[in-house]
Amino acid sequence: MSAGPQLIQRPAAPRAAWALEQAGLSPLLAQLFAARGVKTAEELDDGLGRLLPPSGLKGIADAARLLADCIEAQARICIVADYDCDGATACTVALRGLALLGAKPAQLGYVVPDRAIHGYGLTPAIVDLALAQQGPRPQLLMTVDNGIASIAGIAHAKALGLQVLVTDHHLPAVFDGVTELPEAAAIVNPSQPGCTFESKNLAGVGVAFYVLLALRSELRTRGHFDAQSQPKLDGLLDLVALGTVADVVRLDANNRRLVSQGLKRMRAGRAHPGVAALFSAAGRDSARANAFDLGFALGPRINAAGRLSDMTLGIECLLTDDPGRALELAKQLDAINRERRVIEADMREQAEFKLDALLQDPRLKGEPPPALAIFEAEFHEGVVGIIASRLKDRVHRPTFVFARGADGQLKGSGRSIAGFHLRDALDLISKRHPALLKKFGGHAMAAGCTLADDGFEPFEAALREVAGEWLDASALTRTLRTDGPLAPEHFKPDSVRALEAQVWGQAFEAPLFCDAVEIISQRIVGEKHTKLRLRQAGQLRDAIWFGHIEPLPSQGQMAYRLSLDEYQGQQRVQMIVEAMV
Repeated sequence: MSAGPQLIQRPAAPRAAWALEQAGLSPLLAQLFAARGVKTAEELDDGLGRLLPPSGLKGIADAARLLADCIEAQARICIVADYDCDGATACTVALRGLALLGAKPAQLGYVVPDRAIHGYGLTPAIVDLALAQQGPRPQLLMTVDNGIASIAGIAHAKALGLQVLVTDHHLPAVFDGVTELPEAAAIVNPSQPGCTFESKNLAGVGVAFYVLLALRSELRTRGHFDAQSQPKLDGLLDLVALGTVADVVRLDANNRRLVSQGLKRMRAGRAHPGVAALFSAAGRDSARANAFDLGFALGPRINAAGRLSDMTLGIECLLTDDPGRALELAKQLDAINRERRVIEADMREQAEFKLDALLQDPRLKGEPPPALAIFEAEFHEGVVGIIASRLKDRVHRPTFVFARGADGQLKGSGRSIAGFHLRDALDLISKRHPALLKKFGGHAMAAGCTLADDGFEPFEAALREVAGEWLDASALTRTLRTDGPLAPEHFKPDSVRALEAQVWGQAFEAPLFCDAVEIISQRIVGEKHTKLRLRQAGQLRDAIWFGHIEPLPSQGQMAYRLSLDEYQGQQRVQMIVEAMV
């Protein structure tokens, strides 16, 4: 068996765990929440009244006035979307929300870039595409999940007499160490300089929802309705939850409230037809909806449209109020996602072959370099980010994967590890090698860049150089944070259901337990999974390790999650193995 990760137990403050238990939480949940930094039960209150107020977002009052003026003047508003799940849900929330708040159908339209043709964001070409649409000429372009770095596109829009409202959550562009913002009529982005909003972790769809809250307040002030008659916007929260989880933003207290409220609507059968149809296409039960469903079942089906086809499919699925049409579109998205899986499997095999060849280099002494870059001309540029994530997980190194785009340039997507801010690394590379990066952007853990056709090897060397400077041995050691042993009394369906009902996600990870176990039997199932019978704390347990076929030792420390295995109407607790050392 290959060396596993270092298992580290999360510390839980005893005083916080005691306070949570005194507030009525079960001892298990109190311990888990305390280990994730929760100190009081109030932090777990998911009521809408506990959401941070929109007024904390810089520029939101200007945005609300701009949109209110457009609604009153019956001016056309064109939403400029992005081609991932966050962008698709943000576009849908904006269109549905503006309609609820008084915009007429003829006032609303949207445009979404094609990943392979247009690239990311509000480029001059996308401005021209918005103007070429049928219907009245738009007077306002509203970006969702993009725009903060669209300097040229917004300048082009202004030159054509268009106003631009930017709603985004990405980091602004930096040139020669100076942050540069586009000359938009208004910008709402918790990541922009001078914004004091407490949660910097809103997804693009969360920012769009907050803009709608501010717009409703502005329209209320103008007398369009009062507090009793105002449109309810909480019906949009299933879409907000989907985009927030799918974009893997940190689930701080504010985001957990947004996600929790959205999940409640799904479980109660009040999701939009497109969301309900995606549950059906994915073979999931919306009555038991959880964050895992959003991140690993619904989100990938929406994302597949942007990776391989046209994100218009995903947006139209979420926009339609016809359940039959929604199901038809959801089935198309499911088919595209199946195609994506086939492409991904082939690309992953090629990428891992290249990685294995690299690791044979005697100069590396069996250890991966501090950062990894892989290029294959025939890779699909819509899937390189997924491959980068898979390789990053395997070798625990910042990883970029490149494909050749239709324009001949190399399009790369990267994924990172803790301690290596990917976008900042790209910024440093651009300063050291000014002509190397044609463009770049992103976050700490995920970023993208474009290189000239001959730029791969210089980029690979530059990335390794920065990683060698920034990452020490501890950062390059893969660790897995666990919640320690699980008492035998919690191995029951009720405990699993209680855990599944909570909102877990990025920076608020789902429980991962760790116990000493003795392996009684092990066998390969489905050609790539290991089915186990083991003894834990004197009790016999069933377990499965997905995607793992290496023989396991007779005993060791096992990190695992709990799930319910349903067979012939019976529910049994099963351990899902994550690691064993």
